[in-house]
Amino acid sequence: MTQITQATALLSTRRNSLSRRPRSFVLLRSPTLIVGALILAFWVCCATFGSHLTPYDPLATDMLNVLSPISPQHWFGTDQLGRDVFSRVIVGARDVLIVAPLATLLGVMLGTVGGLTTAYFGGIVEVMMSRVIEALLALPVVVVALLALVAIGPSNVTVVIVIGVVFAPSIARTVHAAVLSERSLEYVSAAQMRGENSLYIMFIEILPNVSAPIIVEAAVRLGYAIFTVASLSFLGFGIQPPSPDWGLAVSESYGLLAGGYWWTVVFDGLATASLVVGVNLMADGVEGALSSRLLKRQPTIPRYSASRTCMWTMSYADAGWRYCVDST
Repeated sequence: MTQITQATALLSTRRNSLSRRPRSFVLLRSPTLIVGALILAFWVCCATFGSHLTPYDPLATDMLNVLSPISPQHWFGTDQLGRDVFSRVIVGARDVLIVAPLATLLGVMLGTVGGLTTAYFGGIVEVMMSRVIEALLALPVVVVALLALVAIGPSNVTVVIVIGVVFAPSIARTVHAAVLSERSLEYVSAAQMRGENSLYIMFIEILPNVSAPIIVEAAVRLGYAIFTVASLSFLGFGIQPPSPDWGLAVSESYGLLAGGYWWTVVFDGLATASLVVGVNLMADGVEGALSSRLLKRQPTIPRYSASRTCMWTMSYADAGWRYCVDST
């Protein structure tokens, strides 16, 4: 019992020391992540409170001020229907920041389930699913999305579903590679010897230990999703009128560039680029922070299982707690 008491005390001390060094401290030390988070926060505020910040109704037309240049009354000028471009840029962040994150979330969920399943079971399941994933990855994302949207019709819901399904194979491949390095470790064997079912082992034991690459992949895919939504809207198969969406606004006004009315297009394009850059900066910052923490493994901590006559070891991996069998 003395050994058990010492192990419990050591575990409590280690947990207290870890709690004093939260992961957020590492993230806040990344200037890249901070800059990206500030850009993203700005556009999230615009999407949330934009209707209260804009000087004009983004959907209101004014035929007496068609294609007005930049002025104190219209900071970004007006478009071909007399609508205030500044108001439309601010409110235009709303739809893309709803559709893109939802599509990314759907893709991460589908890809995580697919990657976990193929890597854990292996055998014929892994071979068949891997061939399907490779075939899907060989197709251009935008082309596949266009074909699907032509077949089922464009709307916000269908755009979310199509982008999520198209992104799932890439995420599944990342999760598959991460799970392959985990399934042969001792804590998985320990769970199998305890009689745990496959779902428990995949989602309770393995998934927390591969959360770091999934988080990074989700952040990267969010940037791709924003760009894909803008591209589909520009082609007429994404977010539909009368939304002031940036991609849709560029599609409606890009023909005016030849006439010198550049403000009808440039500000929407810059808004899209800034949001994508901000998300990518955040993804780089998260990846760097998680990579630096994964290099600093904590020492192994003994853990006693009261329900079993054996000693376990608990080693703190930055992706989660990892359980391994120790000799009895």
